[in-house]
Amino acid sequence: MEMLKELSILLGRIVTIFPLMLAIALYMGKRSIGELPIFDFLVIIILGAVVGADIADPQIEHIHTAVAIVLIGIFQKVVSILKIKYRKFGHIITFEPTVVIWDGQFIVPNLKEIRYSIDNVLQMLRENDVFDISDVHLGIVEANGKLSVLKKVNKAELTVEDMNITGKVVSLSYPIVVDGKVHRDTLAKLNLSESWLREQLKNNKINSLEEVFFASVNMKKELHISLKEYMKDANKIIPIYN
Repeated sequence: MEMLKELSILLGRIVTIFPLMLAIALYMGKRSIGELPIFDFLVIIILGAVVGADIADPQIEHIHTAVAIVLIGIFQKVVSILKIKYRKFGHIITFEPTVVIWDGQFIVPNLKEIRYSIDNVLQMLRENDVFDISDVHLGIVEANGKLSVLKKVNKAELTVEDMNITGKVVSLSYPIVVDGKVHRDTLAKLNLSESWLREQLKNNKINSLEEVFFASVNMKKELHISLKEYMKDANKIIPIYN
């Protein structure tokens, strides 16, 4: 009998809490989860923790949970208004965009600052239909963690009419050096050798693999190199703000 009572209480809490959560979510504003800035993401986590505790623990006063949800929703709305009204305040509570690629080169200090690996950025480039970093003029990690890409002028997408041709050339390169480590299996499948790689580096006045942060080669056997010391002083890059 006691168990039945607890289950009925649990069901009642679920039935009443979800409409309230929906109302607060609509009040907070329409936004994709993948596009949430850090502050709104934290608000979602807190709301989830409050609701989860309320459902899981019958000892918690249900009215307290409802009031907490309403107050959190109002707090988020007030902060959103302040962010719009006072840009300086908005910059304090969220991440600024970070330039991670400049003229086909990784900005290593900025990658380390936001704790992004080469693999993270390469995946996001592929999601932007970019398969060769040398095609990128500017790559920016936005406040929501997504990568915005500006291609070089000669690599920007054109229509068939613009190009006056019936096909499209695909630009595809394969990583062969990642953070100083050579991918020998990739070289082998491209019918290339490590000695070829070292010779190419030497031709580019690079004496050691340790200097290379990233390198890739395309199907034309053209090598693209991004050095660890490139733009070592990231402060020289023109800042981009929200």
